[in-house]
Order: sequence, then C-alpha cells, then structure tokens
Amino acid sequence: MLSANTQQGVEELLLEKGIINKQQLDDFKLRALHESQPLMSILLDAGLIDNEEMTRILAKASGLQYVNLSGVVVPQPILSMISRETAEAYMAVPFGKVDGRLAVAMVDPSNLQAVDYLNRKVGEPLVTFMASQEGVQTVMLQYAAEITGDLKKIVQNATEQDERNEKKTGAKSLQNLVQDAPISKALTTILEYAVNSRASDIHVEPREGDLRIRFRIDGVLQETMKLPKTIEPALVSRIKILSNLKIDEHRIPQDGQFVIKVSKQEVDLRIAISPVVWGEQIVIRLLNKDSEMLTLESLGFKGRAYRNIIEGIKKPHGMTLSTGPTGSGKSTTLYAALVAIKNVKINIVTLEDPVEYKMEGVNQIQINTDVGLTFASGLRSILRQDPNVIMVGEIRDQETANLAVQSALTGHVVLSTIHTNSAAGVLPRLLDMGVEPFLVGSTVNTVIGQRLVRRVCPTCREEYPASDAEVISIKETLTGVLPKSTDDLEKAKTDYGYETLPLEGQSAYTLYRGKGCKDCKEGYKGRTGIYEVFTMSEAMEDLLVKKATTSEIQIQAQKDGMVTMKQDGYLKALNAHTTLEEVARVASDF
Repeated sequence: MLSANTQQGVEELLLEKGIINKQQLDDFKLRALHESQPLMSILLDAGLIDNEEMTRILAKASGLQYVNLSGVVVPQPILSMISRETAEAYMAVPFGKVDGRLAVAMVDPSNLQAVDYLNRKVGEPLVTFMASQEGVQTVMLQYAAEITGDLKKIVQNATEQDERNEKKTGAKSLQNLVQDAPISKALTTILEYAVNSRASDIHVEPREGDLRIRFRIDGVLQETMKLPKTIEPALVSRIKILSNLKIDEHRIPQDGQFVIKVSKQEVDLRIAISPVVWGEQIVIRLLNKDSEMLTLESLGFKGRAYRNIIEGIKKPHGMTLSTGPTGSGKSTTLYAALVAIKNVKINIVTLEDPVEYKMEGVNQIQINTDVGLTFASGLRSILRQDPNVIMVGEIRDQETANLAVQSALTGHVVLSTIHTNSAAGVLPRLLDMGVEPFLVGSTVNTVIGQRLVRRVCPTCREEYPASDAEVISIKETLTGVLPKSTDDLEKAKTDYGYETLPLEGQSAYTLYRGKGCKDCKEGYKGRTGIYEVFTMSEAMEDLLVKKATTSEIQIQAQKDGMVTMKQDGYLKALNAHTTLEEVARVASDF
C-alpha cells in the first residue's frame, strides 16, 4: 500500500512522462478503486508500462535509488557476499561496490528489517537500490555456476558413499542411498534451479553412459547438465517416494505429483515416469500455484479477436472452445476468459485435470479417474449445482461433447478445450464425435486456435530491414490484411489492434531480433500467443449442415474476417513481439 505522498508522486510522474493523460488517469484510478487493485497494476495489465518502468517510477516517487539489472554481469566475488538462499529469501542481490560499500538491489528496499539483517549478515555497511523482480531474478540466475559446482560435489559425495557401502556390505544399498541427504539435496538443487530458470518442464533422461537433465524454457528444450549414470537409480527412486509411486515398479508408466516451496512460492510438480531402453525417463511439469493470473490482453489477444472472445463469453449461454497442441496455452486462455467475467453474481464451476491455477471465487474440481470422477460424470454432477459458467478442461469423447452441448443449450456458458490442428478443425471434430450439425451451429459462440511463440528480448532487441525473401513472405501472408491506403489505416488498427501496420504492397519492412544477452536465451525472453478466432455466422451454420470439410470452414472463417495464426504472428513480428522464424517454427502449415 503506497503512502499518499508516494501515490501523488507516482501520478505526477505518469503525467510528466506522457504515459497517460489527465482523463486517462482519472479513469484508471476509478477502475483501480472498483477492482481493489493498485493503480500501477492496472496500467501494467493494460500494457501501458512494463515492470522495469513501473519500478523506476515507484523508486523515484518513494525517494529511493533505482537500478536496472537487465544485462548486468556480477563478478563472482561480489555475488558470493550474499548466499543464494539469503538472496532468494529477501529478493536481494549484490551487484557491485559504491563508494566502498556493497551495492545491493532489492525488490523492497523500504523493508528496514531486511536491510538490517543483510547488514549484519554481510558484516559491512550497504547501499540499497530498488530493482524489479525480473532484474533480481536475472542476477539470481548467475548463481548457476555455484549451483552446478554444488551439484557436482553432492553427486560425488553420494557416489563415494555408495562405493563405501558396496565395499562394506558387498552390495549397493539403494534404499540407504535414496534416504541419504546428498540425493535429497541433489534433487532439491535441480528443482530450485529449474524454477529460478523459468523452466516449465524438467526432462530426466537416462542414456547408456550418463543421465541427461534438460529444461524446457520458453517452449524450447535446452540441455542443462549431465550427471553420472551411477546416481540414476537413487534419483529416480527419490522422486518416486516423494510422488507416492511404487519404488519397485520399473515395467509400466506411473504418474504422480508433489509440491515444493521455492522463494516462498509453492510450485506444484506433475510427475510422469516411463520405462525406456536405458532406464526410466522422468518428465516433471512445474506449475506455480502462486503465479499471477493473466488477462486476455496480456496473453496477446488484440482487436477483433479480443472483442469476439469477450462477446462470446458474455452471452447468457453457448460454448467458447480453444484448440491447439499440448502446451500451447489453451487452459491459460480459458483461465484468462474466466478472469474477464468473474464476479460475485455468477457461479463458476470448473472440471480440470490437473487444476493448474487456484482461482479465488471459482469452484474448481480435480478429475480423479481412479474413483470414477471423469469429465463426463463430473459434468453431470455440475449441472445439479446451479452453475452459470462451466469450464471443462477438455472434450475428449462423445459423451463429454454431448453433455457440453446440452449444457450450452440449457442456458449455461461453457468453456472448454479440444485437440485439433486449427480453429477450423474444431467444428468437424465435434461432428465426428457424433454431435448433430444443427446443435453445433446453435451452441458454439467462439472458436480459438492458438500456438505459443517466444518473445524478442526487450533488453537486447534491435531493428533490422527485412531481407528480400522476408519481404516476399510478408506480402504473400498479409495480402488482404494490411491496409491498402492511409485512409484504411485507422480502421485496420481497430480491427487488428496493432499500432504498427505498414501499407499493403510496400517494398520494405522493419523487423526485430534479439542480439543475445545475460537476460535472455538466444535473444528471446518469455512467450506470447498467436491466435485465430472466429464466431458462428449464418454462412458457417449452412456449411455445418452440409458437413463441410476443415478447408471449407477455414475459407469461410477468413471471409468472415478471421486473421489466421500465421498472419497474427507476422503482425506481431512487425510490432517487435516475436520473429518470423518463431512464427514459421510453430505455424508454418497455416
């Protein structure tokens, strides 16, 4: 909670920097009061400022020193003056010396107790600076060298202890090794490193001569470390014990879960173990239970696509369906849609497998097939709970599809996901599941197709002129999308929601790429979505009755004004959000 003086200072700086005008300030203050949110959070959600700018303004308004840690490389002797555990606990990292004193960047330097503790811990006077959470996390990643070194020592100690046990008893004692502190510490170190690296998945892959650990960061797998083959049985068994799985079962796949706490944040881990040629492969999915809920705007929905979704979910009944491959953000899109309509006047019930985000004011049900709680049986039960909005994690079979359609027909708003390659494939898929064409036409409000692409790193982003091949590709892809003249420009900006819209047929375009820095991976940091969204029209209903193909529905959707995923990706590339290479990686067929 900001003091009155700080709040006034923030507002003056926002006006002085031209981020918003007086009328907008009044509007946003009213919205902040109505939604019980800080003004800066509202501006952040609206995309008017980023975290770094927000931190800079808050620091100046509070009379605190500010530092931007993006791209800062901290010497190891300075970094070692505050331990990794202390840095994580207080969100405070050392980054240099100022007038002979240790300079420490903190998310909250006004926390005098934390500053006093750090003073005593370091044993010398400090000078504190305010930094964004992302900036502090960037420096924390530089503890990686220390983490890798620690892990090697842990593994070496465990291996030596295993060898001593073998010499003493004549056989390796797996049970003892699994329970030993070195193995527990090794696993904890790997998990903490993954969380701090923003990994969404950890792949533990046994090979003939070693154990490979890979992290999926921003949707791309990256080899992180290799461990000795000797540690594999103990590490796998330790994960099984924590997940309540059978430690002696090596022939069939097993699924489990457990929770860890990193930097005061709870992270839900979903475990999938499968037997492979050289042992047992483990894939761990990380779900941050305390992560901030995203909005449709922050996910990358813009213009007509955004308005179509809002109109669809605010109707009194009907279905909104999201489609895409596993890991393309379908569930996150549905959560963001729930955020847009959630209030105390409606009853929202969800059926999920798994429950990825905990939402205040929403009744969430976890699927449990072991006791017969499936999507179909759960949906029948939900209909007796007087819901206004129902979210079904996935429509997998004919029974669930028919129940979802019946729910939409009887006055409920239904949100769900379905697996197809494109938005146009959703309607034929429902027909294939046995839903009558006239029912599909009368219940489906909105269909969303999506993929995730990596964002260009804002720290090291640079402009460059599109090559001849890129110019040709842009022209071919965006024909009929880009405005033909300056008279059409404003309408096109309203339709598509992008500020940068070159005219159709021009001979040169400006694109963006990341040079690569300490703040990113290969010039990318974070992800955004590329989307295609269409609503049900009379022409589309006529095609359904005729049981049209996916390609026919795709053509009609584009006639009705749908921007394809590839086109949306190209528009994002022209607006510095991503690159043409990223769009081609995930949406080359569309």
